[in-house]
Amino acid sequence: MDETEAAAELSSLAVALARLSHAYHVDDAPEASDAEYDALLRRNEAIERRFPRLVRADTPSAKVGAAPEGGFAKHQHLVPMLSLDNVFDRAEFEAFAARARRFLGLKDEADTRLRFVAEPKIDGLSISLTYEDGHFVGGATRGDGTTGEDVTANLRTLKGLPERLAGKAPGLIEIRGEVFLQKVDFLALNQHQADAGQRLFANPRNAAAGSLRQLDPEITAGRPLSLFAYAQGRSSERIADTHSGYLDQLRAWGFSVNPLSDVLENAEEAERFQTELALKRSALAYDIDGVVYKIDDIALQERLGFVGRAPRWAVAWKFPAEQAVTRLLEIRIQVGRTGALTPVAVLEPVNVGGVLVTRATLHNEDEIARKDVRPGDRVQLQRAGDVIPQILGRVPEDGVERGEPYVFPDHCPACGSKAVRPEGEVVVRCTGGLVCPAQTVERLIHLVSRPAFDIDGLGDKSIQEFHDAGLIRTPADIFRLKPEDLDGREGWKATSIAKLMRAIEARRTIPLARFIYGLGIRRIGETNAKLLARHYGSYAEWRAQMLLATTIGSDERLALGSISRVGPSIADELATFFSEEHNRIAVDELAALLTITDEVAPESAALAGKTIVFTGTLATMTRPEAKAMAERLGAKVTDTVSQKTDLVVLGAEAGSKAKKAALLGIATLDEPAWRELAGLAD
Repeated sequence: MDETEAAAELSSLAVALARLSHAYHVDDAPEASDAEYDALLRRNEAIERRFPRLVRADTPSAKVGAAPEGGFAKHQHLVPMLSLDNVFDRAEFEAFAARARRFLGLKDEADTRLRFVAEPKIDGLSISLTYEDGHFVGGATRGDGTTGEDVTANLRTLKGLPERLAGKAPGLIEIRGEVFLQKVDFLALNQHQADAGQRLFANPRNAAAGSLRQLDPEITAGRPLSLFAYAQGRSSERIADTHSGYLDQLRAWGFSVNPLSDVLENAEEAERFQTELALKRSALAYDIDGVVYKIDDIALQERLGFVGRAPRWAVAWKFPAEQAVTRLLEIRIQVGRTGALTPVAVLEPVNVGGVLVTRATLHNEDEIARKDVRPGDRVQLQRAGDVIPQILGRVPEDGVERGEPYVFPDHCPACGSKAVRPEGEVVVRCTGGLVCPAQTVERLIHLVSRPAFDIDGLGDKSIQEFHDAGLIRTPADIFRLKPEDLDGREGWKATSIAKLMRAIEARRTIPLARFIYGLGIRRIGETNAKLLARHYGSYAEWRAQMLLATTIGSDERLALGSISRVGPSIADELATFFSEEHNRIAVDELAALLTITDEVAPESAALAGKTIVFTGTLATMTRPEAKAMAERLGAKVTDTVSQKTDLVVLGAEAGSKAKKAALLGIATLDEPAWRELAGLAD
């Protein structure tokens, strides 16, 4: 696979994963199984690791769940509810453990044994429960990981939720758990739905989510929901030194904790646990899709922290999924924001694991030819490993005449412009650029998406409608919409128009990170947008520095590329974006209509606003651990010493950065002084 092939596949994966995530988390109507979604995400992450230059602005790797809908009040989690990375075999589990050891600076298993707690991964709805002085005061769904839906009234109807914690309890604690339906209860609920002539639920997880997210608590009370508690968010005091000890405390407080949870000593025991549970899986009273393994030592968990959307100290070992055979009905072409023409297979719906699969990516023209799949063929789908759903190839049928080979279009289906395939590349691209409505519309859809501006009521169909009508052609046009522009349009009544106007007005004030992400700059996902916002602080400073960074070799370009976890490739993308006059005009027009709030580190953070460089070898922690700790304390971490650097931490053999710090008169600290500053002094 070369970069062009990788870019095309990432584009297809981003579209598919966004659609599946919304269907699963928001609509409670999944279009694919968990295994299918996980493997799609796994493939996406594998390509990003191999081609870091190609990480998209809308990368699914940085997303957790989906933003809450409008029917419930929003609840801000005190500690984010993030997701988990997945593994599928012992080798990948051992790689997870090895990464943790490297981060902690542990040379091998004998150096410090990493004990694990294994917990069956319940296929339900994640929730967070807040207790004050032992009393239940509120609960919320995970939502997008930062903000969830307040479903307190519904949670109070659960028989397994303690209203008061038994015995001594901290002043404040967030307890995380999973709400689920047992299999027998799911079947009974679907029978009731059928008898009432109502929509059936696709699976127990879907039914549990739909039951808990009822606007009427009495409906929830009538559903036999169960609850397992398993994790902790914010707590005003330390509960236990180990995760297994924390589970014991949950039991003592009155929570149900999965009785199959166990403490394991190594990867061999984890593999044995995984195999044994897979054999028991079908006989369990509830659905599980794998096992979660957590490092037991909480002090090590705190040192490891998080990267992106997942903890470094936990992983989900998923069970293998299945394959399926169905018929390829047709091949359609999708046009992405970059003009890439991506073929998508439209399939005869096939029920795989209780979910109807109707589409699969075909990646590019060469992939279609290599697999020799044609409309009308029976094809085999792969549901584990790499891409899901991925067509492995056709299934021969005796006596059935095949259709003609698929001919890839040489013109864009969206605008009619010529579609070309440069020599040596596999992706066919539309040459229409900004005149291509597919590319323009895709960028506008990205701008209003939930992780970006999150404008409720302005979805894909509305963007397409308003674009076709000439009402929205640039991002700024969204904020120029007036009620009279929509008056009389089919489907738009006074109520819906007023609601949309309120939603737009509510986004005239927006955080810098969301503004940056919403621009859809290549490789600027949510994580990188937050890093940039945090580093530059204000929109004015960010824009000014980006303009200066368009000059190759400038101090600003070097500084941009030295930001921790940004790097020169992303710096190149930003510089390329701001080098184009039409991009600068679009950004300026949009910004002129908004109030873009500064990204300010909490004043309570020990290193708030400080720019730090680490150099040399640290003896008591690894460099990545030190950087992560500095960022948690509010610092900006870069890899280059400049006049804007506030502090340089010197490890052994510090070298040229130490000399430059001395030359510029920048303060330096040795490792013991750094530990003291970070609150780690012995």
